Amino acid sequence: MSNKVEAGNACDMPLVSVCIPVYNNADTIVETIESIMNQTYSNIEILIADDRSKDNSYEVINDYILSMDNNPKYLGKSISLERNDVNLGMSGNWNHCLEMCKGKYIKLICGDDLIHETLIAREVEIMENHPEVNLVQTDTKFIDMNGNGTGFYKRYHKSGVVDGVDACKFSIFTRDYLGAPLANLIRRSAYEAWGGFDPEFSFIIDYDFCMKFCCRGKIYILHEPLNYFRIRNDSNTSQVMTGEKGKMYIDEHRRLVEKYAPELGLKPWQVNLSVLIRRITIVLGGIYLKIFVK
Repeated sequence: MSNKVEAGNACDMPLVSVCIPVYNNADTIVETIESIMNQTYSNIEILIADDRSKDNSYEVINDYILSMDNNPKYLGKSISLERNDVNLGMSGNWNHCLEMCKGKYIKLICGDDLIHETLIAREVEIMENHPEVNLVQTDTKFIDMNGNGTGFYKRYHKSGVVDGVDACKFSIFTRDYLGAPLANLIRRSAYEAWGGFDPEFSFIIDYDFCMKFCCRGKIYILHEPLNYFRIRNDSNTSQVMTGEKGKMYIDEHRRLVEKYAPELGLKPWQVNLSVLIRRITIVLGGIYLKIFVK
């Protein structure tokens, strides 16, 4: 089942496909869509796949689409809404969104996150000026359910065009500087070459997704907090850092490092060191969430 409404004619700029996989996001999804519709960049297709939500997410989105008028800010943007026939799960729904993309560039944003109004325009400009990079990445601002800032997450410490392998190695031995889909814009050609989200992962599915692009070419780092990641107590991130899912996360991290060890030139002792460091970061992350997330 699908519903599509176009607003205005496409401009001459490259088409950007913004994927929004939705599951029980009725309370935040309109704000997420609005943050994309308000982009200064015009040539955007928004592809929404509702994964058989148990709440009224689909109805909320459909009502929003039907209420769209001819506001000039919507010029060049389109929204396509689908409801999956069956629940595909996280990786299945995320990959379903990617399969619908027609744009030169792809961005995936979860149904409770937000982006700065200039983000896509700045990302596209960088991509167009640097055809050698697989993705461009920006810093993240943490927000609560009310949109209030709770902290910042700075990406890999270097700026501009950097070697993806170096960034991957640094992340492996420190913390995940690469994940969070909303922080990245990727080339569709890179996705077509190396594929989408690996269903073997549940907690670090986005980390794995970004790793494959980073360790196989150049990336671009822009150190400005232009994407807003919503921290909530019932999220995967919170449950990993404060609950019993931490062990499963560590097991996935080991499999991730072992998966890319040949490309990164890692030895077995380095794999073990990476796992130890990840255990420590989970503990520290859990302390942060207990203090700042209510």
